[in-house]
Amino acid sequence: MSLRLKYLPSTLLAVVLFSSLALSGCAEHSYYRVYDPAHADYHRWDHHEDVYYQRWETETHRDHQEFNKRRPDEQKEYWDWRHSHPDDKR
Repeated sequence: MSLRLKYLPSTLLAVVLFSSLALSGCAEHSYYRVYDPAHADYHRWDHHEDVYYQRWETETHRDHQEFNKRRPDEQKEYWDWRHSHPDDKR
């Protein structure tokens, strides 16, 4: 048996495994839900929400900080602002 045929099944298996990992790791589809206690609703936090959050930080002249590390009063300010700025595309 030639060397090419000997390693072909292993090579094909490696290609299939790595390609499935590469496709499933797409950040575009990742999100989590965040509860807004002041408005008693959930929000889908994904890349789209990150854009709004960064816009809020800019408009309110705040340094960047992860949302979940902000004080509860600042989180409430964000959700109040967010409810007054509905999604453009959703």
